[in-house]
Amino acid sequence: MQIRDIDSIDTVACVGAGTIGGGWAAYFLSRGLRVRVWDPSPVAEEKLRRLIDSAWPALTRLGLAESADKDAWSVHTDLAEALDGAGFVQESAPEVLEMKQELLAGIARAAADDVVIASSTSGYSMTDMAALAAEESIADRLVVGHPFNPPYLIPLVEVVGGERTAPDAVGWAAKWYDVIGKSVIRMDREVPGFIANRLQEALWREALHMVNEGEATVDQIDRAITDGPGLRWPLQGPMLTFALAGGEGGMAHMLDHFGPSLLSPWTRLTAPELTPELRDAVIAGCDDEADGRSFDDLVAARDAAIIDIRRVVGELRSSMPGAAEGAGAQTSPQPNGQRSDGGAA
Repeated sequence: MQIRDIDSIDTVACVGAGTIGGGWAAYFLSRGLRVRVWDPSPVAEEKLRRLIDSAWPALTRLGLAESADKDAWSVHTDLAEALDGAGFVQESAPEVLEMKQELLAGIARAAADDVVIASSTSGYSMTDMAALAAEESIADRLVVGHPFNPPYLIPLVEVVGGERTAPDAVGWAAKWYDVIGKSVIRMDREVPGFIANRLQEALWREALHMVNEGEATVDQIDRAITDGPGLRWPLQGPMLTFALAGGEGGMAHMLDHFGPSLLSPWTRLTAPELTPELRDAVIAGCDDEADGRSFDDLVAARDAAIIDIRRVVGELRSSMPGAAEGAGAQTSPQPNGQRSDGGAA
């Protein structure tokens, strides 16, 4: 299929101007693009202006494109009018499957033939959402471009096509998001909820179980993450974190030594069987992510990052409105290795 050259795109369309759609609009503006927004709500323009004004200081701190203009947008109630001249479309309508099916088919009919159309859906597969478009044979350029809220601030975008999506459209979308500054995961296959939401949902469900059973309070659960594994995750995700927990033996040692604990009742989720194939795949993936860095290199990078993160988090906590004097001190490490509350680090 023929797809528009990325370098030629100066205008995009955002279909839906809610929290996600409006966030996308703000981000596109910060990248120097003009934005045409479709939303039937009579208060869409007013709400979008407030959202953009609110997001702009953060976007300015992140760094604006030279041609960025926070006023380079317009709101339309006619879909074809909103799509006119757009070189890319980001759909962010409410999570109602029938609505998305009709809307995506309508966009595919009205947009130029060489324009890729992405959906911000947080869980539906493109195969399901493209059902009506597939009946009309116009589903080849429909892809999922799943962001994280707020999309103007969080870099992750998960990209995946449906059964009727052309591979070229998926590849183009992944490159487009990369060019405009996003961190892109191009998924190999459709999975309900994608990757990040499934991981986030697993943690959320277990947290609800613990509260429901009286096993932990909300505060205990939140601090268990913010003052525990959450400090490691910004630099090294859960897989590489566990690989380092295996010491110099890496993930192989971790799986062989702690593999039996997968059968322990540490979570309500049922663990998969640790087959040789799964073991090898996890080890190989960690080796690829390490990319030649030694165990000592990875540990040093992790430790330095955690110190920096703890210092920043401690400063942010102490400066938050209503923070008590000394709040956050226990997460601010001191140069001598002692906690500022006098305890051992």
